[in-house]
Amino acid sequence: MPEYGRTMSRHSARTTTRSRWVLGALVVGLPLSLLPATAGAQTSGAPSSAPARDQGWHGKPGTLPKVPVMTGSGGAVSSVDRDASQVGIDVLARGGNAADAAVATAAALGVTEPYSAGIGGGGFLVYYDARTKKVSTIDGRETAPATFTENTFRNPDGSAMNFTTVVNSGLSIGVPGTPALWAKALRDYGTLSWNEALKPAERLAAKGFVVDQTFHDQTASNADRFKKFPETARVFLRDGQAPAVGSVFTNPDMAKAYRTLRTQGVDVLYRGKLGEAIVRESNAPHTAPGVSVMGGQMTLRDLAAYRALTKAPIHSTYKGLDVYGMPVPSSGGIAVAEILNLMKAYEQRTGTATSQVSDVQYLHRFSEASATAFADRNRYVGDVPNVPVSELVSPAFAAERACLFDPAKAQPRPIPFGEPDGSYTSCAPGTTAQKEPYEGLSTTHLTATDRWGNVASYTLTIEQTGGSGITVPGWGFLLNNELTDFNFTPLTPGVPDPNLPGPGKRPRSSMSPTILMRDGKPFLAVGSPGGATIITSVSQTVLGYLDRDLSLVDAIAAPRLSSRNGSSEGAEPALLASPVAAGLKALGHTLSDAGEIGAVTAIRSLGNDRFEAAAEPTRRGGGSAMVVHPKR
Repeated sequence: MPEYGRTMSRHSARTTTRSRWVLGALVVGLPLSLLPATAGAQTSGAPSSAPARDQGWHGKPGTLPKVPVMTGSGGAVSSVDRDASQVGIDVLARGGNAADAAVATAAALGVTEPYSAGIGGGGFLVYYDARTKKVSTIDGRETAPATFTENTFRNPDGSAMNFTTVVNSGLSIGVPGTPALWAKALRDYGTLSWNEALKPAERLAAKGFVVDQTFHDQTASNADRFKKFPETARVFLRDGQAPAVGSVFTNPDMAKAYRTLRTQGVDVLYRGKLGEAIVRESNAPHTAPGVSVMGGQMTLRDLAAYRALTKAPIHSTYKGLDVYGMPVPSSGGIAVAEILNLMKAYEQRTGTATSQVSDVQYLHRFSEASATAFADRNRYVGDVPNVPVSELVSPAFAAERACLFDPAKAQPRPIPFGEPDGSYTSCAPGTTAQKEPYEGLSTTHLTATDRWGNVASYTLTIEQTGGSGITVPGWGFLLNNELTDFNFTPLTPGVPDPNLPGPGKRPRSSMSPTILMRDGKPFLAVGSPGGATIITSVSQTVLGYLDRDLSLVDAIAAPRLSSRNGSSEGAEPALLASPVAAGLKALGHTLSDAGEIGAVTAIRSLGNDRFEAAAEPTRRGGGSAMVVHPKR
């Protein structure tokens, strides 16, 4: 086991002098060059590839620059934030594995991306374990209280409650799953202790980070909402305004939360004082004078009953690659698989490969595939029994759905859902079309790999930017509004809706952490934030890299189209301004300005402990791709 970055006796290894040096370095932020020569060795017994004094970026000891692409060895991390990626790289350089790096990076993102992720949210992890040579997943999605029913978000007359009113209330807050996922990932796959994994995030919250334009803008756009909740305004505003770009933002209350978690264990949230504070604030949010919001229904029993769940991944194939994604309650793994299957089916139907068509025809195919997949996802996918997963991801179902594809024109929107019944002999169009449900656009994603071949693709969220807007008093973190991912009322009267609220139910998600394998070995890990656009961002990145002759970073940077079976298709400004947009409109596509779509991070395995890490060059101010030993 040691050769895969796992430990046979984790606790004994951590009592060594070497381990205490590493732990101390994580707390005080020592650059790797200041550690003793033995300090960077693998505490679990796995071999270190170089002395600690030779690890890290050689331009400045212990730090790496913020760049969108980096190639090298020793492991890699890619996220939307430089500080968070650096935390993950430090963990890898000091002997941790991909699970350790993923948890430590995610905890750091809770500090620097507090409006997208954190202790008060949830997420999904897809993980390749090099020891077992298997891909598995952890479901850390938030759950509804036990008192929830299909009518919870309905007015007495049966109509849906006002969406914005529910978002900014305790009723939108689900039982957080992120801390339970972290604990399970470390327990099942990691080598670091819970204490060690959370220390860098605590330090980052206490010492602060430099405010960039994205953090400023996200705060400014939420400032009026945050002012409705005095604790949120106190923690995240400065004199009632967004913190200035270039200023240092500290969050001592969040540092206390991480310190309490790491020293008292994850049960302090699910069975202790931190959980009690979450329940109190969820059920009776503190508001500014004259402001009143609904309370929630979460109980201490709901917290104690929460479990992060190991689940088998969604598995499909695409052109010789094995594609692994997240299962229900995520729709991401299913929808990505169906999009890729439909793109293959269009090739077979037309006789022309995706790589050979024009940009207009490529995006036309992509739009038709994604709209079709969303039609099926909206009808069949939710946290309910008997979701027809194997049929939805089968090539035969895709072939039947593809029979209506026309290279010369777009299908009318919304496209009716199909019948994944195992009998695929007809080409009759569906009869029922459904509207597009709303889903928030926040979230964040990270990817991590290590020198032993373990791979993590991890998407985490608090739902929309700023979550519910409610901060837990004295603890410095926002609570999610994840329960608004449920449909408040059935999408279509008389048609079963799998995504209505229910007791202990997990709302459907579009998060799509994905790992692609070639010949049984990791090839590509990818994911994105962006609500329902996550599915299209991940699929378009994979297709751009595999089929459109783009480098990985160029596939990430390419202007995006997000067709989710609504009345119009979201497109980025660069696409709208191009001749391709005119070509799509001529085929019957209705395009609308969606602003920025997604913020992809990815890592490609090059073999022999070499990696290419890639991130957004510009979206959200640009991401941060890092490797332990950059190629010089």
